[in-house]
Amino acid sequence: MKVNVKKHAMMYPAPAVVASAYDEKGRADACTLAFATMCSHHPPAVMIAINSTLKRKTLKSILNSEEFCVGFPSIEHVGEVDYLGIESGYNEDKLAKINFTPKKAEMVNAPIIEEFKVSLECKVIHIADVGSHTQITGEIVNIQADEDVLDDRGKVIFEKLNPIAYDDITHSYFAVGEKIADAFKVGLKFRK
Repeated sequence: MKVNVKKHAMMYPAPAVVASAYDEKGRADACTLAFATMCSHHPPAVMIAINSTLKRKTLKSILNSEEFCVGFPSIEHVGEVDYLGIESGYNEDKLAKINFTPKKAEMVNAPIIEEFKVSLECKVIHIADVGSHTQITGEIVNIQADEDVLDDRGKVIFEKLNPIAYDDITHSYFAVGEKIADAFKVGLKFRK
């Protein structure tokens, strides 16, 4: 039997990603987000949402520069990822504190965090306020990935990336499980 539960923002699985941008003085800042998803194939784009009811330095930096990067951290960086979400860039140079190395992206004026195996370079194409968050859509203009997470065709191997999933209900991080089926194939049996 289904029952009603308390209304809450939720999506399963939610990625734990890190958005990064340069502030008005050219300093790199970053914050962890669970509100992030793909939103277009053509042009390739992602949507991130950052809480605008709190002082968020990374949000201010993205809105000023209209460029940002999205890094996909692996599970070995869960402590650093959590810290980037709980500390304010107004209080601390967060990347220096955790010894992460920002470098300038190739196609946008935003920092890529070297410790993340995959990063998207994005230009802002749409901004909307949605309740407590500012929703930012970024066109992906370049992708950088470590060779050790790519197959021989240059595609990211999900298992080698080993991304972090986040549960906003229990405030917990998870490793993603094993592959269970091939998309666009397992459902073909119902077409017969």
